[in-house]
Amino acid sequence: MTTAGAVHAEGADGDKGGLRTALAGLTTRGRSFLAAGVAAAICAYVLGQSDLLRVGLLLAVLPLVCAGVLYRTRYRVAGSRRLSPARVPAGSEARVHLRMENISRLPTGLLMLQDRVPYVLGPRPRFVLDRVEAGGRREVSYRVRSDLRGRYPLGPLQLRLSDPFGMCELTRSFSTYDTLTVIPRVEPLPPVRLSGEAKGYGDGRQRALALAGEDDVIPRGYRYGDDLRRVHWRSTARYGELMVRREEQPQRARCTVLLDTRAIAYRGAGPDSAFEWAVSGAASVLVHMLERGFSVRLLTDTGNVVPGEGSDGFAGASQESADAAGLMMDTLAVVDHSDGAGLSRAYDVLRGGNEGLLVAFLGDLDEEQAAVLARMRQRSGGALAFLLDSGAWMREPADGSGALDRSGHRLRLLREAGWTALAVPRGASLNELWRQAERERSGLAAASGGEGP
Repeated sequence: MTTAGAVHAEGADGDKGGLRTALAGLTTRGRSFLAAGVAAAICAYVLGQSDLLRVGLLLAVLPLVCAGVLYRTRYRVAGSRRLSPARVPAGSEARVHLRMENISRLPTGLLMLQDRVPYVLGPRPRFVLDRVEAGGRREVSYRVRSDLRGRYPLGPLQLRLSDPFGMCELTRSFSTYDTLTVIPRVEPLPPVRLSGEAKGYGDGRQRALALAGEDDVIPRGYRYGDDLRRVHWRSTARYGELMVRREEQPQRARCTVLLDTRAIAYRGAGPDSAFEWAVSGAASVLVHMLERGFSVRLLTDTGNVVPGEGSDGFAGASQESADAAGLMMDTLAVVDHSDGAGLSRAYDVLRGGNEGLLVAFLGDLDEEQAAVLARMRQRSGGALAFLLDSGAWMREPADGSGALDRSGHRLRLLREAGWTALAVPRGASLNELWRQAERERSGLAAASGGEGP
């Protein structure tokens, strides 16, 4: 990502307010010279000393002349910023490259370059650039890092111009800025087999015939490269153009990731809170399923669906996996707590059924919300839930038994409804829980004599 702009050292306000702007730019040295000159001139007038008066005038005029010359100097400087990368996981570093170019015919004096960054990204970077010749350029860089996800503006870039005597400094700002997106941490997951996957691409593949007989043919227009043996002559005669049979259509396996963002379901804040673990877990599952060729979507308790395009809001086959992942990661970068009290809106989105695999990251649940989740299970090919006890996450970790006891009732309700439900202790690894979910599903399948739910 690159932005560019230009600033003119003669000032953006023209002559209006020029004297006031120049005087405001006086440094401590310049103000001291001005005060000393005024004091010397007053003393010379009182004492009648003409020589002292000349010294006072020299001291007072020097900073004013420097300010006027610096204000009227016509430097033209162009700057650009490049982020590498523009989207970075929480806890990782991004490098910001700054490039300054003198596009005027005059060499510049001493320049101080400063970029404005949010406090969470670190201290404000400052660079001192020596004289830049006409047509010359300088390049500098700095690093930014944040443990908190979000979107952070970088800029605008500021230049401080100084005269050779250090009497005056003027600040000029570029008008452009960039945005650094800090996405949740993504944990690599093992390619285990979960229920609900055998409905398209992935480990299991299934093709749905679009024709069941001569009367059920669904033709389409001929495309270059189609096999002529697939031409459907009856439809060709009817429509007056060459039509071919649409014999087989591959169906992509679907996966819906449900993220519970209700404020009442979580307590605590910060990078190590239960809510941040849930957001990171949702991001990890979305990326993992996209890499395996699934059609995926992100669903929140508010009923919002991302990407919201294609069939039923899933990332369609025509959408690149990288673009879909970027859109969902950008959404998770800024997702926050909702004011909702239940999961009914998310349930309404799942009303169509045949949703494939449903993976849910849930906070504290009551009896009513557990019942809603039980009904969700009936509309998916397979269901996996990660339950977080936010109260246990706020306490210092001990043996973890307290969190499991508090989640036992909720887990039992979901498992009776057909969910593969797991309690998430504080600091747990999603990778290990993912493997545990596969082992529990395999155990249920063996106990029932077939593929479990």
